[in-house]
Amino acid sequence: MDAVRVALLRDVLAGTQWLGATRHFAGTLRGSVVAHGGGLLLVGTPEYEPWHLAAHLVDEAAWSGTPELAPTLVRHDARPTDPAHLAVGPGRLEAARRGETLLVVAPGEPPAPLLERISDARRAGATLLALGPGEGELPALAHEVLPVPDGSELDLDTVQHLVSAAAGENALPARRGPRRFRDRLSRLADLLTAPPPTRW
Repeated sequence: MDAVRVALLRDVLAGTQWLGATRHFAGTLRGSVVAHGGGLLLVGTPEYEPWHLAAHLVDEAAWSGTPELAPTLVRHDARPTDPAHLAVGPGRLEAARRGETLLVVAPGEPPAPLLERISDARRAGATLLALGPGEGELPALAHEVLPVPDGSELDLDTVQHLVSAAAGENALPARRGPRRFRDRLSRLADLLTAPPPTRW
């Protein structure tokens, strides 16, 4: 989903709780990784790996000049022969420490072994964010939750698009001195991809 489609989706969702909820969650995500200088781990379940969210966060990290948003995708079936960015397995969760952020994306309650690793990461000091189930052990463990229960107006994939786009937009504190070239380029890209103003 590109920036124009996200803008159109936001227009359709105006007046619903989704825009505020996704922006709040994205602000928490961005604030956590920026404050600690990065260290974003992204994990799904063995049946649901958040490939699209990982790719969109990498794009948003580049476009917004916020490299901290680029996640490490933790894969359940990672093999040593995979390319480096796809070879990080669940053992990485055991190494999570204070200053890192763990974003869990799951359509339902994760299996017990994964929940145990997530719980251990939180106990070790990682900030835990959850996107998906509104009830169960995962939301109870998380510092911040954006629930997407079954039967919602939006599916989990659509909500991930809104979160990643908002994470790239949430403003950082104003920089002192002249704006960097990347900041100016990002602002220009925002202007060029914004939908035309509505005329009444």
